Amino acid sequence: MMLRNLLAVAAAGAVGATARYLMAGFVQRHSQHPFPWGTMTVNMAGCFLFGLAWMLFEEKISVDPTLRLFVLVGFLGSFTTYSSFAFETTALIRDAEWMFALLNVAVQNIVGVLFVIAGMAVARML
Repeated sequence: MMLRNLLAVAAAGAVGATARYLMAGFVQRHSQHPFPWGTMTVNMAGCFLFGLAWMLFEEKISVDPTLRLFVLVGFLGSFTTYSSFAFETTALIRDAEWMFALLNVAVQNIVGVLFVIAGMAVARML
């Protein structure tokens, strides 16, 4: 069972990463603008698809747990991790965990940008 789950996530991850690359590139090439429209489009589409799939799997259709992993973790997880971040933040808000939701948003965004800058600084020192 574990091997089947790992293979499903890996296969779907390859498809999701490829879809991200193609979609973001297509949108960016056609936007003719320096703003990262490609990444934003992928992230927003991923959030919508994650919410859609989650509710369908929870309330409308019964699916095999491996298929659920394939779609949510494998495909959408590699298509955009932003959808996972947005879902987890939404779950915290739903559970009235306001401080944790705010902390999640602040840390993932502010500290994430700072870590990119730190990584760049370390690379320059090498």
